[in-house]
Amino acid sequence: MTTARTTDQLEDLQTEFRAGLEANDWLLPTLGEGVNGLGPQAEDVVQGIIGAARRIVADLDKAPGARRLRFPPVNGIRLLERTDYVASFPQLLGTINAFEGDNAAHRELLATYQEHGDWSSSLTPAGHSLIPAVCHPLYAYLEGTEVDGTVFELVGECYRHEPSADPMRFVTFRMFEAVRLGTPEQAVEHRALWLEAGLGLLRTLGLEVEADTANDPFFGRAGKLLSAGQRQAQLKFEILTEVYPGHPTAIASANLHEDHFGEAFHLRTADAQPAHSACFGFGLERVALALAAKHGFNTAAWPTGVRDELRLS
Repeated sequence: MTTARTTDQLEDLQTEFRAGLEANDWLLPTLGEGVNGLGPQAEDVVQGIIGAARRIVADLDKAPGARRLRFPPVNGIRLLERTDYVASFPQLLGTINAFEGDNAAHRELLATYQEHGDWSSSLTPAGHSLIPAVCHPLYAYLEGTEVDGTVFELVGECYRHEPSADPMRFVTFRMFEAVRLGTPEQAVEHRALWLEAGLGLLRTLGLEVEADTANDPFFGRAGKLLSAGQRQAQLKFEILTEVYPGHPTAIASANLHEDHFGEAFHLRTADAQPAHSACFGFGLERVALALAAKHGFNTAAWPTGVRDELRLS
Protein backbone atom coordinates (compact mmCIF):
# COMPACT_ATOMS: atom_id res chain seq x y z
CA MET A 1 0.00 0.00 0.00
CA THR A 2 1.20 3.54 -0.73
CA THR A 3 1.89 6.34 1.73
CA ALA A 4 -1.18 7.69 3.52
CA ARG A 5 -2.51 11.04 2.30
CA THR A 6 -3.36 14.03 4.49
CA THR A 7 -7.00 14.72 5.33
CA ASP A 8 -7.20 17.59 2.83
CA GLN A 9 -5.66 15.49 0.07
CA LEU A 10 -8.05 12.63 0.80
CA GLU A 11 -11.07 14.94 0.74
CA ASP A 12 -9.91 16.34 -2.59
CA LEU A 13 -9.62 12.81 -4.02
CA GLN A 14 -13.10 11.94 -2.73
CA THR A 15 -14.59 15.10 -4.23
CA GLU A 16 -12.90 14.42 -7.58
CA PHE A 17 -14.08 10.82 -7.62
CA ARG A 18 -17.66 11.78 -6.76
CA ALA A 19 -17.67 14.39 -9.53
CA GLY A 20 -16.55 11.79 -12.05
CA LEU A 21 -19.13 9.26 -10.86
CA GLU A 22 -21.96 11.77 -11.11
CA ALA A 23 -20.81 13.24 -14.43
CA ASN A 24 -20.72 9.76 -15.94
CA ASP A 25 -24.11 8.69 -14.57
CA TRP A 26 -22.70 6.15 -12.13
CA LEU A 27 -24.02 7.84 -9.00
CA LEU A 28 -27.39 9.59 -8.97
CA PRO A 29 -27.54 12.13 -6.12
CA THR A 30 -30.62 12.35 -3.90
CA LEU A 31 -31.76 14.73 -1.16
CA GLY A 32 -30.20 12.50 1.52
CA GLU A 33 -26.49 12.64 2.33
CA GLY A 34 -24.95 9.24 1.69
CA VAL A 35 -28.06 8.06 -0.18
CA ASN A 36 -27.36 7.47 -3.87
CA GLY A 37 -29.05 6.01 -6.88
CA LEU A 38 -27.10 4.07 -9.50
CA GLY A 39 -27.02 4.64 -13.23
CA PRO A 40 -27.33 1.80 -15.77
CA GLN A 41 -23.63 0.93 -16.02
CA ALA A 42 -23.17 0.85 -12.26
CA GLU A 43 -26.27 -1.30 -11.79
CA ASP A 44 -25.10 -3.71 -14.50
CA VAL A 45 -21.82 -4.09 -12.63
CA VAL A 46 -23.61 -4.69 -9.31
CA GLN A 47 -25.74 -7.40 -10.91
CA GLY A 48 -22.60 -8.89 -12.45
CA ILE A 49 -20.94 -9.08 -9.05
CA ILE A 50 -24.00 -10.82 -7.61
CA GLY A 51 -23.90 -13.32 -10.47
CA ALA A 52 -20.19 -13.99 -9.94
CA ALA A 53 -20.75 -14.46 -6.20
CA ARG A 54 -23.56 -16.90 -6.87
CA ARG A 55 -21.23 -18.94 -9.05
CA ILE A 56 -18.88 -19.15 -6.06
CA VAL A 57 -21.81 -20.46 -3.98
CA ALA A 58 -22.52 -23.12 -6.60
CA ASP A 59 -18.86 -24.14 -6.62
CA LEU A 60 -18.14 -24.11 -2.88
CA ASP A 61 -21.39 -25.01 -1.21
CA LYS A 62 -22.58 -28.18 -2.94
CA ALA A 63 -23.37 -30.16 0.21
CA PRO A 64 -25.75 -29.95 1.92
CA GLY A 65 -26.57 -27.25 -0.64
CA ALA A 66 -27.19 -23.52 -0.31
CA ARG A 67 -30.56 -21.86 0.23
CA ARG A 68 -31.25 -18.52 -1.44
CA LEU A 69 -33.47 -16.34 0.75
CA ARG A 70 -34.57 -12.72 0.74
CA PHE A 71 -35.61 -10.52 3.64
CA PRO A 72 -36.89 -6.93 3.40
CA PRO A 73 -34.75 -3.98 4.55
CA VAL A 74 -37.16 -3.35 7.45
CA ASN A 75 -37.79 -5.55 10.47
CA GLY A 76 -39.23 -5.25 13.95
CA ILE A 77 -37.28 -3.02 16.33
CA ARG A 78 -36.92 -6.06 18.56
CA LEU A 79 -34.34 -7.44 16.15
CA LEU A 80 -31.92 -4.65 17.10
CA GLU A 81 -32.20 -5.80 20.70
CA ARG A 82 -31.95 -9.52 20.04
CA THR A 83 -28.77 -9.14 17.98
CA ASP A 84 -27.29 -6.82 20.65
CA TYR A 85 -27.01 -4.03 18.08
CA VAL A 86 -28.56 -1.44 20.42
CA ALA A 87 -25.86 -2.04 23.01
CA SER A 88 -22.96 -2.37 20.57
CA PHE A 89 -23.68 0.09 17.72
CA PRO A 90 -26.26 2.72 18.81
CA GLN A 91 -24.49 5.30 16.61
CA LEU A 92 -25.31 3.32 13.46
CA LEU A 93 -28.89 2.17 13.95
CA GLY A 94 -32.00 3.64 12.36
CA THR A 95 -35.63 3.29 13.40
CA ILE A 96 -38.87 4.29 11.67
CA ASN A 97 -41.38 6.82 12.95
CA ALA A 98 -44.95 7.29 11.71
CA PHE A 99 -47.87 9.66 12.25
CA GLU A 100 -50.51 8.10 14.48
CA GLY A 101 -52.32 11.20 15.73
CA ASP A 102 -55.90 12.45 15.40
CA ASN A 103 -57.22 15.44 13.46
CA ALA A 104 -56.08 17.89 16.12
CA ALA A 105 -52.57 16.43 16.04
CA HIS A 106 -52.60 16.68 12.25
CA ARG A 107 -53.53 20.36 12.44
CA GLU A 108 -50.56 20.88 14.78
CA LEU A 109 -48.27 19.05 12.39
CA LEU A 110 -49.47 21.15 9.43
CA ALA A 111 -48.97 24.39 11.34
CA THR A 112 -45.41 23.40 12.21
CA TYR A 113 -44.79 22.29 8.63
CA GLN A 114 -46.08 25.57 7.18
CA GLU A 115 -43.82 27.49 9.54
CA HIS A 116 -40.87 25.36 8.34
CA GLY A 117 -40.49 23.89 11.80
CA ASP A 118 -39.61 20.36 12.85
CA TRP A 119 -42.84 18.58 11.91
CA SER A 120 -41.13 15.20 12.44
CA SER A 121 -41.52 15.74 16.20
CA SER A 122 -45.22 14.89 15.65
CA LEU A 123 -44.27 11.34 14.65
CA THR A 124 -44.01 8.38 17.01
CA PRO A 125 -42.03 5.13 16.86
CA ALA A 126 -43.69 2.66 14.49
CA GLY A 127 -42.06 -0.43 15.99
CA HIS A 128 -39.90 -1.03 12.93
CA SER A 129 -36.19 -0.63 12.31
CA LEU A 130 -33.93 -0.56 9.28
CA ILE A 131 -31.71 -3.61 8.84
CA PRO A 132 -28.02 -2.94 9.59
CA ALA A 133 -26.77 -6.32 8.33
CA VAL A 134 -28.33 -8.63 5.73
CA CYS A 135 -27.81 -11.74 7.85
CA HIS A 136 -29.61 -10.53 11.00
CA PRO A 137 -33.17 -11.43 9.93
CA LEU A 138 -31.95 -14.93 9.06
CA TYR A 139 -31.18 -15.79 12.68
CA ALA A 140 -34.61 -14.64 13.82
CA TYR A 141 -36.25 -16.65 11.01
CA LEU A 142 -34.40 -19.80 12.11
CA GLU A 143 -34.96 -19.25 15.83
CA GLY A 144 -35.26 -22.40 17.90
CA THR A 145 -34.29 -24.76 15.09
CA GLU A 146 -31.56 -27.34 14.62
CA VAL A 147 -29.02 -26.28 12.00
CA ASP A 148 -26.90 -28.62 9.91
CA GLY A 149 -24.21 -26.51 8.25
CA THR A 150 -26.40 -25.29 5.41
CA VAL A 151 -25.17 -22.16 3.63
CA PHE A 152 -27.66 -19.33 3.13
CA GLU A 153 -27.25 -16.91 0.24
CA LEU A 154 -28.66 -13.44 0.87
CA VAL A 155 -28.77 -10.18 -1.07
CA GLY A 156 -30.34 -7.18 0.58
CA GLU A 157 -30.28 -3.56 1.62
CA CYS A 158 -28.59 -2.35 4.81
CA TYR A 159 -28.77 0.93 6.69
CA ARG A 160 -26.05 2.40 8.88
CA HIS A 161 -26.16 5.98 10.11
CA GLU A 162 -22.74 7.20 9.03
CA PRO A 163 -23.34 9.93 6.42
CA SER A 164 -20.17 11.00 4.63
CA ALA A 165 -19.01 13.01 1.66
CA ASP A 166 -16.97 9.97 0.60
CA PRO A 167 -18.80 8.38 -2.37
CA MET A 168 -17.53 4.97 -1.18
CA ARG A 169 -19.53 5.27 2.05
CA PHE A 170 -23.28 4.93 1.59
CA VAL A 171 -25.87 5.26 4.37
CA THR A 172 -28.01 2.64 2.63
CA PHE A 173 -26.27 0.00 0.55
CA ARG A 174 -26.55 -3.57 -0.70
CA MET A 175 -24.66 -6.61 0.51
CA PHE A 176 -24.24 -10.09 -0.90
CA GLU A 177 -23.75 -12.50 2.00
CA ALA A 178 -23.02 -16.19 2.26
CA VAL A 179 -23.83 -17.35 5.81
CA ARG A 180 -23.24 -20.75 7.37
CA LEU A 181 -24.66 -22.02 10.65
CA GLY A 182 -23.44 -25.27 12.17
CA THR A 183 -20.57 -26.60 14.21
CA PRO A 184 -17.52 -24.48 15.14
CA GLU A 185 -15.51 -26.38 12.52
CA GLN A 186 -18.08 -25.68 9.80
CA ALA A 187 -18.09 -21.96 10.60
CA VAL A 188 -14.29 -21.74 10.56
CA GLU A 189 -14.13 -23.66 7.27
CA HIS A 190 -16.76 -21.43 5.69
CA ARG A 191 -14.94 -18.24 6.62
CA ALA A 192 -11.62 -19.56 5.30
CA LEU A 193 -13.04 -20.83 2.00
CA TRP A 194 -14.94 -17.64 1.29
CA LEU A 195 -12.09 -15.34 2.25
CA GLU A 196 -9.89 -17.12 -0.30
CA ALA A 197 -12.62 -17.18 -2.94
CA GLY A 198 -13.53 -13.54 -2.38
CA LEU A 199 -9.92 -12.44 -2.78
CA GLY A 200 -9.69 -14.57 -5.91
CA LEU A 201 -12.77 -13.04 -7.52
CA LEU A 202 -11.71 -9.47 -6.80
CA ARG A 203 -8.24 -10.13 -8.22
CA THR A 204 -9.79 -11.68 -11.31
CA LEU A 205 -11.71 -8.42 -11.69
CA GLY A 206 -8.39 -6.56 -11.75
CA LEU A 207 -8.41 -5.08 -8.25
CA GLU A 208 -5.33 -4.99 -6.05
CA VAL A 209 -6.63 -6.34 -2.75
CA GLU A 210 -5.34 -7.70 0.53
CA ALA A 211 -7.00 -9.15 3.63
CA ASP A 212 -6.33 -7.77 7.08
CA THR A 213 -7.71 -8.28 10.58
CA ALA A 214 -10.31 -5.70 11.55
CA ASN A 215 -12.92 -4.86 14.13
CA ASP A 216 -16.47 -3.58 14.09
CA PRO A 217 -17.07 0.00 15.34
CA PHE A 218 -18.29 -0.93 18.83
CA PHE A 219 -19.49 2.09 20.79
CA GLY A 220 -18.06 3.64 23.94
CA ARG A 221 -15.43 2.57 26.44
CA ALA A 222 -16.60 -1.01 26.59
CA GLY A 223 -16.49 -0.99 22.80
CA LYS A 224 -12.75 -0.45 22.84
CA LEU A 225 -12.31 -3.67 24.78
CA LEU A 226 -14.67 -5.54 22.44
CA SER A 227 -12.80 -4.19 19.39
CA ALA A 228 -9.45 -5.26 20.83
CA GLY A 229 -10.79 -8.71 21.65
CA GLN A 230 -12.26 -9.12 18.18
CA ARG A 231 -8.93 -8.26 16.58
CA GLN A 232 -6.94 -10.46 18.93
CA ALA A 233 -9.17 -13.45 18.19
CA GLN A 234 -9.10 -12.62 14.45
CA LEU A 235 -12.87 -12.91 14.23
CA LYS A 236 -13.13 -10.31 11.46
CA PHE A 237 -11.14 -9.90 8.27
CA GLU A 238 -11.71 -7.14 5.75
CA ILE A 239 -10.66 -7.17 2.11
CA LEU A 240 -9.09 -3.81 1.34
CA THR A 241 -8.30 -1.94 -1.84
CA GLU A 242 -6.93 1.55 -2.49
CA VAL A 243 -9.62 3.50 -4.28
CA TYR A 244 -7.73 6.53 -3.04
CA PRO A 245 -3.93 6.05 -3.07
CA GLY A 246 -2.61 5.59 0.45
CA HIS A 247 -6.07 5.06 1.93
CA PRO A 248 -7.28 1.42 1.97
CA THR A 249 -11.05 0.96 1.80
CA ALA A 250 -12.89 -2.19 2.85
CA ILE A 251 -15.03 -3.67 0.07
CA ALA A 252 -15.73 -7.11 1.58
CA SER A 253 -15.48 -8.84 4.93
CA ALA A 254 -15.31 -12.33 6.41
CA ASN A 255 -16.60 -12.79 9.94
CA LEU A 256 -16.73 -15.46 12.63
CA HIS A 257 -19.54 -14.89 15.11
CA GLU A 258 -18.71 -17.95 17.22
CA ASP A 259 -21.91 -18.84 19.14
CA HIS A 260 -23.19 -15.25 19.52
CA PHE A 261 -26.24 -15.69 17.30
CA GLY A 262 -26.63 -19.36 18.20
CA GLU A 263 -27.12 -18.41 21.84
CA ALA A 264 -29.22 -15.32 21.13
CA PHE A 265 -31.68 -17.19 18.89
CA HIS A 266 -31.54 -20.66 20.48
CA LEU A 267 -29.98 -22.32 17.43
CA ARG A 268 -28.56 -25.78 18.07
CA THR A 269 -26.58 -28.40 16.18
CA ALA A 270 -27.49 -32.11 16.09
CA ASP A 271 -25.55 -32.69 19.32
CA ALA A 272 -27.62 -30.00 21.09
CA GLN A 273 -24.70 -27.56 21.27
CA PRO A 274 -25.12 -23.84 20.47
CA ALA A 275 -24.67 -23.26 16.75
CA HIS A 276 -21.69 -21.27 15.50
CA SER A 277 -21.99 -19.02 12.46
CA ALA A 278 -19.82 -17.25 9.93
CA CYS A 279 -20.57 -14.91 7.08
CA PHE A 280 -18.79 -13.48 4.08
CA GLY A 281 -20.10 -10.33 2.45
CA PHE A 282 -19.36 -8.23 -0.61
CA GLY A 283 -20.31 -4.55 -0.34
CA LEU A 284 -21.89 -4.45 -3.79
CA GLU A 285 -21.78 -0.72 -4.47
CA ARG A 286 -18.29 -0.47 -2.98
CA VAL A 287 -16.94 -3.20 -5.27
CA ALA A 288 -18.64 -1.61 -8.28
CA LEU A 289 -17.20 1.83 -7.55
CA ALA A 290 -13.76 0.37 -6.87
CA LEU A 291 -13.92 -1.19 -10.33
CA ALA A 292 -14.87 2.16 -11.84
CA ALA A 293 -11.88 3.76 -10.10
CA LYS A 294 -9.64 1.03 -11.50
CA HIS A 295 -10.97 0.61 -15.04
CA GLY A 296 -12.77 3.87 -15.80
CA PHE A 297 -16.40 4.90 -16.18
CA ASN A 298 -17.02 3.23 -19.58
CA THR A 299 -17.60 -0.48 -18.98
CA ALA A 300 -17.41 -1.14 -22.73
CA ALA A 301 -13.69 -0.33 -22.50
CA TRP A 302 -12.99 -2.57 -19.50
CA PRO A 303 -10.62 -5.54 -19.95
CA THR A 304 -12.26 -8.48 -21.71
CA GLY A 305 -11.64 -10.84 -18.81
CA VAL A 306 -13.40 -8.49 -16.37
CA ARG A 307 -16.36 -8.02 -18.72
CA ASP A 308 -16.62 -11.78 -19.20
CA GLU A 309 -16.53 -12.48 -15.44
CA LEU A 310 -19.32 -9.94 -14.87
CA ARG A 311 -21.28 -11.06 -17.94
CA LEU A 312 -21.37 -7.50 -19.25
CA SER A 313 -22.82 -7.34 -22.75
